[in-house]
Amino acid sequence: MHMEHLKLCDSDYRFMSIVWEHAPVASGDLVKLCSEELGWKKSTTYTAIKKLAQKGYLINENAIVSVLIPKEHVQRDESNYFVERTFGGSLPGFLTAFLGDKKISKTEADKIKKIIDDYSED
Repeated sequence: MHMEHLKLCDSDYRFMSIVWEHAPVASGDLVKLCSEELGWKKSTTYTAIKKLAQKGYLINENAIVSVLIPKEHVQRDESNYFVERTFGGSLPGFLTAFLGDKKISKTEADKIKKIIDDYSED
């Protein structure tokens, strides 16, 4: 059962992070933002806009760039893919490795318990 995975390479993810933060944004402003934050040339930004529009992540209409796929979807897919690939889909295995020697606060522990309760099947 293979689901189409929303995966972005690092540079695309950094670019999309700027789009997610500022969209809807004029493409000219996006060029400025990418120049300041990523050190990109104008042509690099326009190439990224075109590429990610073709992939269906964003849309560029009348020089306004808008988001089609929310950040949460990409993050969720990336997380699922990572847990699948690295821990054979075992969430307890992932959590144990993620926490390692770290201690978490009572508040964080309570939040995690609440998330688990909310997602548990009855």
